[in-house]
Amino acid sequence: MTDPLVIFTPSGKRGRVPAGTSVLSAARKLGVDLDSVCGGRGICSKCQISPGYGQFSKHGVTVAEDALSDWNDVEARYERVRGLKQGRRLGCQAQINKDVVIDVPPESQVHKQVIRKSAGTRAIQMDPATRLYLVDVEEPDMHAPTGDLERLKAALEKAWSIKGLQVAPELLPQLQPTLRKGNWQVTCAVHDPGDAPRLLALWPGFHEGPLHGLAIDLGSTTIAAHLCDLETGAVLASSGVMNPQIRFGEDLMSRVSYAMMNPGGDKEMTEAVRSALADLARACAAEAGIEPDTIFEITLVCNPVMHHLALGIDPVELGQAPFALATSDAMELPAATLLPGAIHPAARAFVLPCIAGHVGADAAAVALSEAPHKAEELTLIVDVGTNAEILLGDKRRVLACSSPTGPAFEGAQISSGQRAAPGAIERVEIDPATKEPRFKVIGCDLWNTEDGFDLAVATTGITGICGSGIIEAVAEMRMAGLLDRSGLIGSAEATGTDRITPQGRTYEYLIQDGTAEGGPRITVTQGDIRAIQLAKSALYAGARLLMDELGVDEVGRIVLAGAFGAHISPKHAMVLGMIPDAPLDKVTSAGNAAGTGARIALLNRGARTEVQKIVREITKVETAIEPRFQEHFVAANGIPHAAAPFPELAKVAPLPDPSFNTGGSGESGGRRRRRRG
Repeated sequence: MTDPLVIFTPSGKRGRVPAGTSVLSAARKLGVDLDSVCGGRGICSKCQISPGYGQFSKHGVTVAEDALSDWNDVEARYERVRGLKQGRRLGCQAQINKDVVIDVPPESQVHKQVIRKSAGTRAIQMDPATRLYLVDVEEPDMHAPTGDLERLKAALEKAWSIKGLQVAPELLPQLQPTLRKGNWQVTCAVHDPGDAPRLLALWPGFHEGPLHGLAIDLGSTTIAAHLCDLETGAVLASSGVMNPQIRFGEDLMSRVSYAMMNPGGDKEMTEAVRSALADLARACAAEAGIEPDTIFEITLVCNPVMHHLALGIDPVELGQAPFALATSDAMELPAATLLPGAIHPAARAFVLPCIAGHVGADAAAVALSEAPHKAEELTLIVDVGTNAEILLGDKRRVLACSSPTGPAFEGAQISSGQRAAPGAIERVEIDPATKEPRFKVIGCDLWNTEDGFDLAVATTGITGICGSGIIEAVAEMRMAGLLDRSGLIGSAEATGTDRITPQGRTYEYLIQDGTAEGGPRITVTQGDIRAIQLAKSALYAGARLLMDELGVDEVGRIVLAGAFGAHISPKHAMVLGMIPDAPLDKVTSAGNAAGTGARIALLNRGARTEVQKIVREITKVETAIEPRFQEHFVAANGIPHAAAPFPELAKVAPLPDPSFNTGGSGESGGRRRRRRG
């Protein structure tokens, strides 16, 4: 009988283990980052995991309810004494009986995720929708009988020109005691997006606040939030978490498939992401040292699938042509719907509009932040992530598309890959003469070849390689002549380095062998190269398709947005062929542009009107039905490209042009052959 298959998310690591193996033992065997300090006795609770049940098309498995062993006495005792979150199990106690998908939540990871979507510096004209207003209300008069609410509305209209104030019924019981306690002077928190102002809260006398808002970038893989002061615009805290929906599928279509195949699957994913949003709001409030009930407003940006799931809409229609959205307009709704119990109960949420079926509110936020519609020169904006959004245009016309790059850029589906966390390799350089690598890890400013490095990483160790690290490693291998244009790794004989070793019928390149110190052996395999090729080809093909639509072969400026934009050099991105050829001084980083767009919309209500106008004027190009996309995708499999010459890149990084052959059997691997044509 075949041993059960266990798949861990978010790492993507998988393997077969004998039935009866504990989840903790399986994690250790497969090199999965699962914490434990009590030796598996069920005391520390560090190894909590969340099993997934149902059909997972991405992984090709169906997980039965009895995939794990039943609760035992140790888990029951822990639940009784300290409690477990719903759906959680103790990894040291739960045993694997059948094929299973296991999610390792952030708090159970030894090396916690580093969310790189920090808030960038941006001057934003302050005009928030939620403000405080101090008013003096006329006292009741038997000769002019009107209600207290009506006189409050009249006072706000007279002093602040606020007309048509809406008041929720749940606020009415507070109105009269507050007016009398303040001796007919009250401070009102009013949300006024431009029409239909709404009373959110009121206090007796003068109340100076503060009021806070939360700008949220809900991504497929990570969720980032920036807590802002609604008076000054200052970012008081930024925090991020992994999107817990990863356990239902690493990419968007896997999650749509999960909803299709598992009745109620969409509700599971909605509940998971709303819980994460609430936890994130509390984390931001704790970091800033404020009370969560001072958060009166949020803005939300996300791709269409995340948009639907956050709003509680089944995303099934987004899984098939014509990729119809339930709604593409901007939305305003009670924030408590999205972040239950985590902010002021009357807080409001503004969800930015989506552009089209697979180009979402995150792309709209990027357009608001980077303003390609105002650019004099043709500008290409690439927001790199699990699902990449691409904008191309200038003040005359702007086009947009999405490109399914998958999770490889996040370090998933890579043999030694991991999420960005302390101890992960994030920078790589390879000497073209000696073929020897040097690297940096997250949490340490030293290269591994510098004095003091070993001491500096003694706590974290060297644990794997994250997305930016694998991208630089592949680009450096190409520049050092270890890869040919097709992406094939040469043998030790052909490349002149014993860091190349056989792996079945192909080869791998050794970056770090930590086995002597009890650490992992970190390599770049042929499979890793292929995963990166597929991801970068999708990215390049999307950009090239938009260029075709405008009838151009070059662009004036390229902007790398998203977490990777701030952590990958333009040179490595171009060597890899992630972006079209351009002068390197014309390639810049915008950091988390989607998050910046969310902040702009949070702090300036006029920007909300502007982004809706921008979205209406953007032309959407659907990559899924464009035959040229596949043509560009195949040609882009070359590194940097199978046919395009990349003359600007050649000026700063001339690439060697070896041609490797595995010899069919993988035994010699060093023979060369001439390419025809």
